[in-house]
Amino acid sequence: MNASVISSLLPVVLLIAAGYLAGRRRWISGASVKDLSNLIFLLLAPALLFRAMSTVHVEQLSLRPVAAYFIAAGLIFAATLLWRGFNRTAAVLALANTYSNTVMIGIALVGLAYGPEGTVVLLTLISLHSLVLLTSATVVLELAVAHEHATRSGAGGQDRKAMARTVGKALRNAIVHPVPLPILAGLLFAQTGWTMPEAIDTPIRLMGQAFSPVALVMVGITLALTPVGLHWRGALVQAVVKNLVHPLLTAALGWAFGLRGLPLTVMVVAAALPIGANVFLFSQRYRTAEELVTASVVVSTVLALVTLSLVMALAGYL
Repeated sequence: MNASVISSLLPVVLLIAAGYLAGRRRWISGASVKDLSNLIFLLLAPALLFRAMSTVHVEQLSLRPVAAYFIAAGLIFAATLLWRGFNRTAAVLALANTYSNTVMIGIALVGLAYGPEGTVVLLTLISLHSLVLLTSATVVLELAVAHEHATRSGAGGQDRKAMARTVGKALRNAIVHPVPLPILAGLLFAQTGWTMPEAIDTPIRLMGQAFSPVALVMVGITLALTPVGLHWRGALVQAVVKNLVHPLLTAALGWAFGLRGLPLTVMVVAAALPIGANVFLFSQRYRTAEELVTASVVVSTVLALVTLSLVMALAGYL
């Protein structure tokens, strides 16, 4: 493993460890986690994302690496449904196999490892990540729920108007969201050619700088307060698929598409990131596999300390 991988991962590991210590010692209570999460996602993350994209011009963005990421995710999602059957549990686990923690861990890690240029590549993915994956998962889950209800009642078909409303609501929620919205706003601002006044830019910059350390400490606190329980075997399977199969498939597709260098490297590292917390919210909403998903998020994050090191070391050859 080269020095750049170690120097990039070590601060991430230490900050997560600091959060884990704070959680174990109960310096931060479980009741405070939601408030801390709101601070990160509703204030610090939008500041960072808006400022990072406020100087980027659309012609600088490349969507081919992002396409390799989403095609790999789509193949894994479909394979999970084929393996586990078409039901809400399978849909939630398929989302867990493909949804990366691109914000709380990814931004800090990629920024340290690959600098501003790598961050822009990652933010291109993040701007579409929730829109594509969460919207698709919502549609699949609603279809699965309708299928389950129809199977139990013996009725065929479903309300097309209700499904159209579900799809529309999912699209709206994926766009009007504290992650993609500031990215899109930053891109629009960049196209104007204006310069942010220093009095406004400085507080935005300071809030953005606070995002990475606070988010990583939050990951550690969550790990300390979340029991793995009896689901560690199933969680390990989910973690291996997310942390290793997803980046390997992304790398293979990217290579087949003729992609090389930093854009492909960042996509592979993004695919190797652990399972994002939004998957747990879906398991709660649809009341399925809640304990397994919780355990999977924890195991995937802990395992990522090893698998990310391996993937980042190998990604240097892409």
